[in-house]
Amino acid sequence: MTDFRSGFVALVGRPNTGKSTLLNALVGEKIAITSTRPQTTRRAIRGIVHRPEGQVILVDTPGIHKPKTLLGQRLNALVAQTYADVDLILCCLPADEEIGPGDKRIINDISGSIPLIAVVTKSDRVAPATLMEKLGSVGALAPWQEIIPVSAKKDFQIEKLLGLLIAHLPEGPALYPEDYISEESELDTYSELIREAALELLSDELPHSLMVTIEEVALGDDGKTPVIYGKIFLERDSQKKILLGKSGERIKEIGTKARAAIEKHRGEKVFLKLHVGVESEWQRNPRSLEKFGF
Repeated sequence: MTDFRSGFVALVGRPNTGKSTLLNALVGEKIAITSTRPQTTRRAIRGIVHRPEGQVILVDTPGIHKPKTLLGQRLNALVAQTYADVDLILCCLPADEEIGPGDKRIINDISGSIPLIAVVTKSDRVAPATLMEKLGSVGALAPWQEIIPVSAKKDFQIEKLLGLLIAHLPEGPALYPEDYISEESELDTYSELIREAALELLSDELPHSLMVTIEEVALGDDGKTPVIYGKIFLERDSQKKILLGKSGERIKEIGTKARAAIEKHRGEKVFLKLHVGVESEWQRNPRSLEKFGF
């Protein structure tokens, strides 16, 4: 009988390198929200993959970047803390982008006693010859255990990557029951799905200013349908107009999109009620960051 293996794997990289999309593909379900906006991920999100030969606990981390706010500093510190406590580090490098100083800085930071695997993400976006060149360039950056190109959207080499991860984890028992695929709480999931909908529908000036909390989940007047009360926080009063849109059309659109995502997650109809608040310069305010769990 093959020895069972289990352990923690951190996904690291610059913002918008495909970490969250890869996490969702590996788990086989949507665990982390995704967006074309950089710095979408704000927490270390765990997704759990079960296979007969092993269990992989994937930890999606915020993209490491040059911080401009106290929030940015805390997110970078969270990443550093996360990859100090894992068995394996998966470094995501997009096939369609040049290797830059940010990539090299991250690789320098993670190089040490923890085994490294390089994942060339978004490999479907480049020609085969370009991909081969990219793999060669990545190979020169660090003493990788493995280098593998993948495409999460095309499901290219996702199962092969899982096999490599399990092979490099230590022998040991399963750390989570078989029905667990995430550590995310229901309220965190709702707030993230609302934020994802807002990110997709808002202009470039708002994404980093957005924070979403869930204030209450209660039964509606019919005694059956859950009502989710969410609050979207901005940093300045002047941003409300952008979020609300003309005659409140944009916030309605965000609510409709978020409600559909929450209903898909729950498998039942819900009501979603959103309102807007202002938490002045929350990304720079230690008290506000603690209020929001950072």
